[in-house]
Amino acid sequence: MAIAATMTSQENNSKADDHHHYHDHHGHDHDMVMPGFRFHPTEEELIEFYLRRKVEGKRFNVELITFLDLYRYDPWELPALAAIGEKEWFFYVPRDRKYRNGDRPNRVTSSGYWKATGADRMIRSENLRSIGLKKTLVFYSGKAPKGIRSSWIMNEYRLPQHETERLQK
Repeated sequence: MAIAATMTSQENNSKADDHHHYHDHHGHDHDMVMPGFRFHPTEEELIEFYLRRKVEGKRFNVELITFLDLYRYDPWELPALAAIGEKEWFFYVPRDRKYRNGDRPNRVTSSGYWKATGADRMIRSENLRSIGLKKTLVFYSGKAPKGIRSSWIMNEYRLPQHETERLQK
């Protein structure tokens, strides 16, 4: 499992509201996320608090990150599927394999594909302990290798492989 943070440089592709509202059976109004709240976690918080806890099966009082098979959707559909976000949206994403016995992930959507832009970057805690990996991807419309580069960018955060295997046992 990974956390994907998707964003675009296009201003008109943003989600307007930053909180959800519901009405309970007693006639009381509740804000799940308070007005004015902005979700801007650090990379360390994304990995250590959100992703690690999700992999360990721990629950959150308020679900700020939606679990989504992200590659079933094109990037412009993602803002409406996120729990929160204006210019950046966060999702827990299952790691689907391109080939059954391989390690390569499948990042193809109905209209294009996500392509890695470079090597994974190690994420370290404040005490310089290695806590996770970050991969940056760009969305291309069409089929590889002749796709057209878009302005959609995704940062994928994941735990180191040995930790993921240990936590899921």
